[in-house]
Amino acid sequence: MALCCRYVKNREDAEEILLDGFCKFFRNLKEFRYQGDAALYAWIKRIMVNECLMFLRRRPIFSFGTETVAEDLVEEPLSSLSASEIFDLIVRLPTGYRTVFNLHVIEGMEHKEIAAALGISEGTSKSQLSKARLLLQKMLSKKGISYVKRKAR
Repeated sequence: MALCCRYVKNREDAEEILLDGFCKFFRNLKEFRYQGDAALYAWIKRIMVNECLMFLRRRPIFSFGTETVAEDLVEEPLSSLSASEIFDLIVRLPTGYRTVFNLHVIEGMEHKEIAAALGISEGTSKSQLSKARLLLQKMLSKKGISYVKRKAR
């Protein structure tokens, strides 16, 4: 449920996605070859991420901007925040920023994979991640948390 909530703001939508994901999981369970709990967890996670992405693609609010790349956020200041505070900040990001941020930072996908999954260019993926980080910096600043900037890679 937490994974679904990271992608969509509305709890009812997240519940619907979760149910759809588990329906898909059980429908395809006979094709899954159990190789341990980690493999099962990874498979369910992939199903849920894909369900979230399909849900977002069906929504007209899912759009991307085309501004230039900003500077990166250094993660050390986040150690003073609880997991729920970080989650709340991520959920407040606009849909496009939040989706790319989740896929890159949390799911570990490369920009090329994100671009293919979302039907956008690699540059747009990088730009959305940069803007998400910049907006998170501003949100942290409003909370009185300082951060250190470094040049983008």
